[in-house]
Amino acid sequence: MSRRLLTLLAALVPALLLLVLATSATVPLVAMGPGPTYDTFGEVEVEVEGEDGVETVPVIEVSGRDADETTGALRMTTVAVRDNLTLLDAMRFWLDPVQVVVPRDQVFPPERSRDEVRESNAAEMVGSENSAEVAAYGHLGIPMQPRVEAVDPEGAAADLLRADDILTSIDGERVSDSTAVVEQVSAHRPGDEVRIGFTRDGREETTTTTLQPAGPDGDPDQGRLGILVGDTPADGTDVEINIDPNVGGPSAGLILAIAIVDKLSPGEATGGAEVAGSGTIRPDGTVGPIGGITHKIRAAREVGATEFLVPAGNCAEAVQDPPGGIRLIEVDTLEGALEALEEVASGGEPPTCG
Repeated sequence: MSRRLLTLLAALVPALLLLVLATSATVPLVAMGPGPTYDTFGEVEVEVEGEDGVETVPVIEVSGRDADETTGALRMTTVAVRDNLTLLDAMRFWLDPVQVVVPRDQVFPPERSRDEVRESNAAEMVGSENSAEVAAYGHLGIPMQPRVEAVDPEGAAADLLRADDILTSIDGERVSDSTAVVEQVSAHRPGDEVRIGFTRDGREETTTTTLQPAGPDGDPDQGRLGILVGDTPADGTDVEINIDPNVGGPSAGLILAIAIVDKLSPGEATGGAEVAGSGTIRPDGTVGPIGGITHKIRAAREVGATEFLVPAGNCAEAVQDPPGGIRLIEVDTLEGALEALEEVASGGEPPTCG
């Protein structure tokens, strides 16, 4: 073997080893960029419970009243997070101007597993859906009533109350919502006997139980009934939100609330426009900031959105090099967002970031 060939092999072997490492070994980095968008006026495929198959249902599914027709689009936006990157992947995403490469610990804290992060995101999504419903019902003036969502099998109400029972009174005091239920129960001490009025399948019933201690994290002077209680419309309206189970976090609340308002009331919230947005929402309709706003704006523009609803707390970040052709509308409440969309529909000037 000639000296020239030996020199060539000596140079190639390390290069090949580096190439193998760059394309196979992972690095502690993740890439973040524009993710999928979901039109809340559209439909989605869901698995049929107890069957091997899927069915197509509306994202916002209304029962108990007729759903109003909608036009245009109202899109939830997401951030795509790419994990398990090789060195070559990380370099490729780092060179992409619409991607951001960050240490993995910023997205997946080392003290929590991926499954724990996923479960937390799913729980936040459920909370976001519930808040969106309550905010929408409040805006529309739909009267509410407290409904049992779940019963602790070891709690004071076990074998007495069931999920979907409608609570009507605690110790003879009428309760009009979940807040009133919590206040009435908390006014009693552990060991107190309370009488609970409720309706089940349209029948009025009462039951009596003894309250338990509130637990190690609660006030020892407050009794505990052992139920999870929420609010539901008293007129029989029901909304089912059907979202891709891979979507998590609290940032869809604003868009979901607007979609519910549009489905339950006459008129067109978007005026037929292609609208997208993001933002958390509280039951009182207050809109809060979210993460990844620049990625979400780009994702919206890529699918043709011309209007983007931006939480006021994200405006300063949102105006940093946004894509052309999309208007950034500043919102801080559900009411304000709906008013801004009315301006869009009428050709007016909604409040904008910047």
